[in-house]
Formats: sequence, C-alpha cells, structure tokens
Amino acid sequence: MEKLAGVLLSSLFAAGLYATMSYGLAVIYGVMRIINLAHAGLMMLAAYVTLSLNTWLGLDPFLSLLVVAPLFFGIGVVLDLTIVRRLPRGGNAPSMQSLLLLFGLWLVLQNLAYLVWSGDTQSILTPYTMTSVHLLGESYGVPLLLVFGVSGLSLVGLDLLLRRTFLGKAIRAVTQNRDAARLSGVNADRISAVAFGLGTAFAAIAGTMMSTLYAFTPDFGRSFLLKAFCIIVLGGLGSFTGVAVGALVLALIENVFAAYTPIPTSFQDAISFSLLVLVLVAAPNGLPALFRGFSRKALAR
Repeated sequence: MEKLAGVLLSSLFAAGLYATMSYGLAVIYGVMRIINLAHAGLMMLAAYVTLSLNTWLGLDPFLSLLVVAPLFFGIGVVLDLTIVRRLPRGGNAPSMQSLLLLFGLWLVLQNLAYLVWSGDTQSILTPYTMTSVHLLGESYGVPLLLVFGVSGLSLVGLDLLLRRTFLGKAIRAVTQNRDAARLSGVNADRISAVAFGLGTAFAAIAGTMMSTLYAFTPDFGRSFLLKAFCIIVLGGLGSFTGVAVGALVLALIENVFAAYTPIPTSFQDAISFSLLVLVLVAAPNGLPALFRGFSRKALAR
C-alpha cells in the first residue's frame, strides 16, 4: 500500500511538470491551429538563459522565472508578428508550411545554442540540489517539490486568466470559433500574438524548471516534446482541462511501469510513443471524447 501511495505521489509530481510543458502547445494549437515544433528548442533555450543568469548574476533558477517568463513571452509575440503571421491560414489542420517553418526555427535555435554555449553538457547546481524530503516512505528532491509548486501556480494562473479576464474569454472564443469571434469584435490577430507569446512563455517556464532536474545540451527537449504531443492528444487537441488529465495519465502509466514491471526507466520514451500511437488509433479525439461516447452509450441503454 505504501508503495502504491509513493507511485501516486511521484505521478502527481511528474504530472505538474508535464502539464506545464504541454499547455504551451495546447494554447498555440487551440487558437492558431499550429503545431509548434519549435517548442523543444524554446525549452532548451530557456534552460541556457537560466544557466547564464545563474552563472553571471548568481540568480536562483526559480527566481529567474521572473525574468525568463516575460522575456520569452515577448520573444513569442515577436516571432508571431515577424514569422508565424506570414503563414497561410484556413482550415482546422496545421499546414505543411507551418510544420516546416517551426521545425526550421527549432534547428536555428539548436545551432544558436551550439554557437553561444558550445555542445558541452551543462547542469545547474544550487545549495538545495542534493537535499531531499521524505514523504510516504520515499525520498523526493527539493528541486522536484519546487518544480511541482511552480507548476501548480502557473497552471492556476493560466486558469484564472482564461476564465476570469476579458483576454482569457477572447482566447477561448477564438479557440472555439475564430470566425464567430471576429464577428463579435475580437481582434483575432492580436489574440494569436498573445497566444503564441503565452505558449512560448510556458515552454520557457518548463525549460527553466527542467534545467534544475536534468543535465542539458543543445539537443535537449526532444523526448519532452514527444511527451507533450502524447499529452495533448490524450487530453484532446485544444482542450486545456484535458491537458491536465493527459499529463496525469501519462505520468501514472510511466510510474506504474517503473514500479511494477522489469522494464527499465530508459524505455519511458517508448512507452510515451506507444501510448500516442494507441490513442491516435483508438481515440483520435482524446480521452474526454472517448468517455463522453461511453456515457452516451450507457445512457442510451
């Protein structure tokens, strides 16, 4: 029983980070119908910016979020105004041009990191990096607990923004129906710029937090991008509530496999990819749509 409680707690901690890195993709896709393949590159770049702030200014990685998040929000807005807005719009599916452009941006960011920081493996060490706390018979590092706390605060902040502010209502309106939102007086182009900025800021928050848990190189972020794709497909593309559910499901599956099967943790990416393929085949609209379908069938009986 204690082992199960530890698995559930570990899953909850991992889900916080997974949801944070996935919300950026979900916001951008929901508003703009664009799959941001540069997401991994932005997470990687945020990790290096956090490293530079820590090395040059001695700024704690978690305090550096006060600099990194606004900085990358601005970068996202600039990217939308200068590059993304030039992409053809229309339809509910991402265009090939958007996929190629953002994949190219990812490669540019990678090579920029190689040029500025070299290809050496980097890590951020703080006075509490090796400190742990015992919960339910298991030891959890203080950085992991801080990551969970920041993840929770960032997700609560996004929920309040989307539900309690005019900007959030405009984002939700454009997500549901861009043309109807335009007819209601919403400036869809401005909302798109804000959405791309928000998505980039969430990628940066995730990159900063991951830099306190993992060593990184300019190739950093690929496996996490795969996990993020799996999560937003699990939760239903464009569903912000579903992303949190998808993050928890993926984290729970990974931890159950690690705890109760002989499969090594190095195969976690294979688990994520297998789950992604399974969901795309069995429930292409995500788990919420699948559950709604089961509910309708049950009521029909």
